[in-house]
Parts: sequence; C-alpha cells; structure tokens
Amino acid sequence: ALLAASAMLALPTQAADNGVYFGGSVGYSQLSEDVLDLDATGFKVIGGWRFVDWLAVEANYVDFGSMSDEIDSEELQLDADGYSVSALAFLPVGPVDLFARVGAFMWDASIRTDFDRLSDDGTDLVWGGGVQFRVWSLSIRGEYERYDLDGADTDMFSLGATWTFF
Repeated sequence: ALLAASAMLALPTQAADNGVYFGGSVGYSQLSEDVLDLDATGFKVIGGWRFVDWLAVEANYVDFGSMSDEIDSEELQLDADGYSVSALAFLPVGPVDLFARVGAFMWDASIRTDFDRLSDDGTDLVWGGGVQFRVWSLSIRGEYERYDLDGADTDMFSLGATWTFF
C-alpha cells in the first residue's frame, strides 16, 4: 500500500507539462567592466512555449534594476533593460528539468553622472542555464544568465516561477 501511494504521489510530476507558459523572476544583477563593478536587484517577466519535452522558445522582459557606484567622488548610475528571445533545451530528470538557453537580447541603457547623461542600445548575445522543479503546471526555477551589453558583461542570478496554461 505504501509503494502504491508513493507511486500515485509521483505521477503528476513525471511528465513535462508542455504548452504556453508565463511567469516571472527576481534576482541579483551585476555588471563588470574595467573599473566598474555595479550590482542591483533586477526582475524579469517570462513568456514561452514548450512544444516538446526537451525544447522551448522563450521571450523575456529583463530589468537589471538601478545600479550605482561612486568613482573619483562622482556618483554614477546605470539603468539597463531590454527584451530577449531564446531557445531553451531541457533535460528532464523526473520532476526536475536542467536547462540551457541561448538567444538575442535587445537592450537599452542609460548612464547618469553628476554632470552628464549618456544612453546606448544594441542587440547582443544572451546565454545561461538553470534548474526547475515541476508540479503539475507550476514550475519553480533558479537560473544564471550572462548578457553582453556592447562588451560589458552583465550577470543575473534569479529565482522565479512559471505556470503552463495550455
């Protein structure tokens, strides 16, 4: 009876819940470039379509938060955000998925100092990986992503959730 009950509890988490999903995540973002080392709390909004157990296409809105630092007694503030489109490859292991992503990130950034304001935009590579735990249509995920903003490496570590609708 114990074996049968255990098997019944495990059934909903064994098959990937494929289809259209939406969600969000919050995390730590960090930009490192030459003399800059900025960090902030960022977030992302997630939308995707997992059409087979091992492959999905995902679009995200990413906001890295407001990063600030003081350099040579001058305040510097960086705001960056953008949209990404990525392919995700999954390795399902029971109720857990290991995944990797690669795609394009269309970004916009502005840098403010005490005396000046600069802005830039572009399209660059995004890649990363993570792990998610699935229960029915709910997935809880932890993820690392690397964004290239014209040579300025920006990392994001995030925790989030998605819900598959159909």
